[in-house]
Amino acid sequence: MFRLEPRAQPSIWMSWLSPVLAVLLTALCGVALFLAVGKDPLASLSVFFYEPIKDLRGWSEVGVKVAPLLLIAVGLSLCFRANVFNIGAEGQLVMGAIAAGSVILYFDDETNGGFGLMTLALAAGAVGGAFWAAITAWLRDRYNANEILVSLMLVYVAQLLLSYLVHGILIDPDGFGFPQSRLFSDGFLLPVVLPGTRLHLGIVLALLASVIGWLYLSRSFSGFKLQVGGMAPLAARYAGFSSSRSLWTSLCVSGALAGVAGASEIMGPIGQLTPSISPGYGFAAIIVAFVGRLHPIGVIFSSFIMALLYIGGELSQSRLGMPSAITGIFQGILLFSLLACDVLINNRLRWSK
Repeated sequence: MFRLEPRAQPSIWMSWLSPVLAVLLTALCGVALFLAVGKDPLASLSVFFYEPIKDLRGWSEVGVKVAPLLLIAVGLSLCFRANVFNIGAEGQLVMGAIAAGSVILYFDDETNGGFGLMTLALAAGAVGGAFWAAITAWLRDRYNANEILVSLMLVYVAQLLLSYLVHGILIDPDGFGFPQSRLFSDGFLLPVVLPGTRLHLGIVLALLASVIGWLYLSRSFSGFKLQVGGMAPLAARYAGFSSSRSLWTSLCVSGALAGVAGASEIMGPIGQLTPSISPGYGFAAIIVAFVGRLHPIGVIFSSFIMALLYIGGELSQSRLGMPSAITGIFQGILLFSLLACDVLINNRLRWSK
């Protein structure tokens, strides 16, 4: 009854409306999912999308999840606009946490921290994430290796390195053999921005990164060259723009932001190094970046939606008895809904008799 007809020009309105439709379609699929397992769909959706934000504490917990998602998604937006597919932000987050945690544990015996050492730990996290991303940039630039495979494989290397460290030289000697580091002193923990909650300074850093990323892409010549290199590589080469510089810039900035996200996690809600620092923020941020249309400001909205799914998934496990995979199911539905709605950017539905 309906057919797709190509548009003469891509629809700008549909480009921005598509993520909203994808979220609504995800909610509708959620209704069908809860009906299939015998749950009240309205009550279940309320647990997912209303319970996390019904009070100030809920908003703060969502903000705790938004901080790392937004930091990583801003960096991935820069990468994808440069046509560089960094799939290894999860590993860069882990390396940032390792670097920041190592700095904290080194100084923790001699001092109680403070603003200077806290800044040093965050900087170490940025360097750690950027270094891990630079490995991918070097292999792509020197040997033309596929950055998707390289960055993805480095995720598992970083996770195994973290496991080795917390089972070995960084293990807490008073921790009864549990694979975790010592708890960090209060002077190394990020300040809480909302008293009585866990919302920390990481959310401010994430919002600041979003604004700076937008200014970089829209107001700087370097950002213009990066976007031209991604959209029209031949035109960029003809204009004398360096594709190698865009590759290194986008990957290192993306890795640094992911590293700061990892550092803010261990200096915020976790407070130590553990074998599992992230529930998959690096991979979820890929969906966040595309739902936000690869726009540093647009990803604020999409990171909020993704944070809702994380908190809603945790609540649905305790209140509805749903399995832990429910969060990943909703993330997958959101991704496929976005892909389906994006078809309407270049095509329109027509009634066919």
